[in-house]
Amino acid sequence: MTLGWRGASPPKRQPLEGELVRLEPLDPTRHADQLFAAAEGAEETWRHLPYGPFSSRAEFGRWLEDRAPIDDPLTFTIVDRASDTALGLASLMSIVPEHGVIEIGHIWLSPKLQRTRQATEAIFLMARYAFDLGNRRLEWKCDSLNAASRRAAERLGFVFEGIFRNHRVVKDRNRDTAWFSITDSEWPSRRAAFEAWLDPANFDDGGRQRRSLADLRAMPRP
Repeated sequence: MTLGWRGASPPKRQPLEGELVRLEPLDPTRHADQLFAAAEGAEETWRHLPYGPFSSRAEFGRWLEDRAPIDDPLTFTIVDRASDTALGLASLMSIVPEHGVIEIGHIWLSPKLQRTRQATEAIFLMARYAFDLGNRRLEWKCDSLNAASRRAAERLGFVFEGIFRNHRVVKDRNRDTAWFSITDSEWPSRRAAFEAWLDPANFDDGGRQRRSLADLRAMPRP
């Protein structure tokens, strides 16, 4: 079957604005101090990433300076709007516009950002941007031993596709990689669920969700 495919647009180095967070292109001058402070005492958060933890502000700053100009991965800083504080990093990567494929990866969330509405909105903003660019496939890959990332992918609506065995050597050990994706045909229902979940009406006075993302995805759409 002929698709009439014309390709996707590559992502640009521009802010992505949400209600709770703002994703800013990584700027070490603006973000390094806040990110390093957010990482203090959180060495375990770097466990499944190919870099970190960082022993000093200077080492961390040099790493950010090396990373900031790179277009793939294109790194964004996750800034909490309420406090105007940088609390995490995430990237658009493995960018193949001619096939309409892009990945959300290199996700680092400080303890203050983990398991929050802000973290969910950050991923939603990146996913929405990826599909607005015309991509056909959004990927999520992680260490097969990273149970938290695998749970997150499934919670966010990514479909598990399998394990690539002996896929990487990371920090001098073998990494089998779990692959997940959302396709453009699946995105409308995922987007609607994200928007419904992020709606303030979905949370009670104590900040507890009324309906989960999975429940909202399962609801019939008009």
